[in-house]
Amino acid sequence: MIVYADILEILAGKGWTTYRLIKDRKLGNGTINSIRHKKSITMETLDKLCELCECQPGDLIRYVPDKQGK
Repeated sequence: MIVYADILEILAGKGWTTYRLIKDRKLGNGTINSIRHKKSITMETLDKLCELCECQPGDLIRYVPDKQGK
């Protein structure tokens, strides 16, 4: 399963508040809500997050095998 880092905290460290992300039209409210609740995001969103955070995808997500070995 894919596990997300605390993306909003990483964004905040780069000066991006949720208000600013919406105001500057970097991310939509629905996308921010998905990030907040650690739900799935698109590759396009991941690309935008990497741009905003100046990082690699592996800094934001990682793969952890399911305990049941699915």
